[in-house]
Amino acid sequence: MKLESIFQYLNDYLQIDDHPDYPNALNGLQVEGPKEIAHVAVAVDASESAIVEAASRGADLLIVHHGLLWDGVEPLVGRHFRKIKRLIEGRVALYSCHLPLDSHAEVGNNILLAQALGLEIGGQFGTHQGVNVGWWGRKEEAVTGVALAAELEFVLKGPVRLVEGGAGLLESVGVLTGSGGSFIKEAVEMGLDALITGEAGHHSYFEATELGISVFLGGHYATETFGVKALGGHLKERFGLSWEFVEQPTGF
Repeated sequence: MKLESIFQYLNDYLQIDDHPDYPNALNGLQVEGPKEIAHVAVAVDASESAIVEAASRGADLLIVHHGLLWDGVEPLVGRHFRKIKRLIEGRVALYSCHLPLDSHAEVGNNILLAQALGLEIGGQFGTHQGVNVGWWGRKEEAVTGVALAAELEFVLKGPVRLVEGGAGLLESVGVLTGSGGSFIKEAVEMGLDALITGEAGHHSYFEATELGISVFLGGHYATETFGVKALGGHLKERFGLSWEFVEQPTGF
C-alpha cells in the first residue's frame, strides 16, 4: 500500500489536525520512507534501539507514540543524527501520534486500558487545551485499592504503585496513561474514586491523600503500549498489512 495513502488515512482516523498537543509532538509523518508499505512495526518510543530493531525486522513504516525532537528544533548531531540516519539507511518511514492516540475512542491508550480492567465506560475527562484526553468508567462491583492494584498489575504485567488516598471501596475510576498525575484535582472534582496513570510528581502524593482519591502508578511505558498495538491491528484488518510490536521497556 502507498505510504501517502496510509498516513492520510491515519491523519483522518486519528483526527490529527483537530487535536491539540504539546508544541513539539509533531503528530503525523515525521520522516519519509519508501513509497510502498508492506510491513509495519509499532513501538511506544522513537528510540534509536526501536528504530534499529524495526529496520532489522524489515519494516517499511514505524509507528510510535512518542516521536522525534521533543525538545524542539536541534542540530542533527549525535543521537539525533543517528536516528535519522538509521531511518533513511534502513528505508523506514516514521509516523508519530501522541495525544490523539491517548484519547481515541477505538484505539486509544486510555479507553483500551479502561476496558482491559473491565470498566463500564462512562465518558471522558482530563482536559488539555479544551479537549478531553482520558476516559473514566465504573467497576461492576466496587473493589478495594489493593484488589484494583492487583488487577492492574496483571493487565500491565508489571509492578504498580498505589497511593491509597481514598477511603473505602472504589467504583468510579479514571484512566489517563503516561504522565497523568496533573489531573488528580480534576478527577476529584468529577467525583471519581480513583485515578490510574503511569507516573506522577512528588507533590502528587500529598495532593491525592489530602483530596481523598486513590492513585495507581503503572509506569509511563507500560500504560502506553495499548494504542500502538491496537493501531497495528487496525491497519492489518483495514488494509491487510502485516505488523509487529517492538518491545522496548524503560522501567519508568
